Amino acid sequence: MMNKTELKRKFIQLLLLLSIPTSATSFDLAVVRVAKVPAKALYVTQPEGEENRLFVVNQKGLIHIIENGEAKKEPFLDVSDRVHGSLTPGREKGLLGLAFHPDYSNNGYLFINYVNKNDSTIVSRFKTSDDINVANKDSEKLILSLSQPFGNHNGGHLAFGPKDGFLYISLGDGGKWGDPFNNSQNLETLLGSILRIDIDNGDRYEIPSDNPFFGKPGIRQEIFCYGLRNPWRFSFDRETNDLLIGDVGQNLWEEINWTTWEESRGANFGWRTMEANHCYSPEDFCDTVDLIMPVHAYPNNAAYLKVLIGMDDKEAAGCSVTGGYVYRGSKIKALRGTYIFGDYCTGRIWSFKLNDGKPVGFKNIRKEIKKNSEYIPLFISSFGEDNSGELYVVDYLGAVYKFISK
Repeated sequence: MMNKTELKRKFIQLLLLLSIPTSATSFDLAVVRVAKVPAKALYVTQPEGEENRLFVVNQKGLIHIIENGEAKKEPFLDVSDRVHGSLTPGREKGLLGLAFHPDYSNNGYLFINYVNKNDSTIVSRFKTSDDINVANKDSEKLILSLSQPFGNHNGGHLAFGPKDGFLYISLGDGGKWGDPFNNSQNLETLLGSILRIDIDNGDRYEIPSDNPFFGKPGIRQEIFCYGLRNPWRFSFDRETNDLLIGDVGQNLWEEINWTTWEESRGANFGWRTMEANHCYSPEDFCDTVDLIMPVHAYPNNAAYLKVLIGMDDKEAAGCSVTGGYVYRGSKIKALRGTYIFGDYCTGRIWSFKLNDGKPVGFKNIRKEIKKNSEYIPLFISSFGEDNSGELYVVDYLGAVYKFISK
C-alpha cells in the first residue's frame, strides 16, 4: 500500500503527464543507421574540421571510428586495461566521455573521462599517433583524478565550450540512494557539479579567472555550476552558448535544465534539496531560494503509473533521461532551434523549443521517427552532433543513427 505522501506524488506526476503542452507540427523526421558498432556504445562525436569520420565511445574502454558509413575494425584507442571491469547492464563505470581539443587538427589532443579499477574518476589527455586512425595509448597525461565514494552517479561527459574553449566536465553526486553525504550542495567537493578548467595552461590545468568561485577560499574553484545528481549528458547550443543539462533523477523525476551561459555561472540546480520541481530533502517545505528550477521534468516510474491509472508500461515516460542537443544543422529546417532529448529505458525521443524560459511545442517524436525509419534506437545512451550541426543518436546495443528529413 502507498502512503499519503506517495499517493500525492503520483497524482502530481499524473497531472504533469496530462498537462504537457504538445504540438501537432510534423518534422517528417526519420533516422538512418550510419553504422553498427560493438555493444555498450555510449557517445558519438567529431573533431573540429573533419567531415567523414565519427568517433564512438564504448564503455569497455574503446573508441571506434566510423568513416564513410563503416566502423573500422581496429579501435582508435583501447584503454580497456585501465577502466573498471564491472560493466553489467545498468552499471555506470567504464569509459564514459570523449572530447577533442578545439585545435585537434594541429595538436592531436583528445580527452577522455573514465572510471579506473580503483573506482576513481579519471580525466586524461591522449595524443594521436602518426597514423591519424590510431591514438597513442602510451601518451596519457593525467588531468584530474577524483575518488568515487560509491559505484554509480559518475556523470562522465566532457565538452569544450564553443565560445571560451575551456573544458567542461560533469560529475555526479558520488552515488548511492539520495546523496547521503549531500555532496551536490557541498562546494568543498567537486561531486554533483559541472567543472570548467583551462587545460592549455598550468601543469595539469588552470582555473579560469571568470569562474564563479574563483579566488574564494574553502570552495573548489573548478566548479562552474552545482546541485546536480547525475548529469549524464549536457551540451551547449552552438549558436547562443546556452547550457542544457539532462540530470538523471532519483526515483520519481527526470529533468532538463536550460540556462544561458551567464545564468549557469555559479547556478545551483537544487539536488538534493529538490528532485526536479519537488522537495526531496526535506520532503515538504524545502527552501527553494536561489535554486534554478528545470524547464522540463517527467515522471520516471512506469510501475507506479501503471498501478494508478492502468497505463501500459509502453506508454510510461521512462526512467533515465539522456540529454541531447539544440539542432543547428541545415538539413532539417523545421527543426532548427529545437532541443532533442530522450530516455534510455523507453527509447522515447522528445523535442521542444524555449520561449521566455518556458518549453513550447513539446512533442514525443519517437512515433514519427518509427513510422519513417527502417531501424530505430532501443536504448538511447547518447545524442551527438557533427561539425555541421547535424544530430545523431546512439543505441547502447551497438548502433549510431543520424536524424534526417523524409
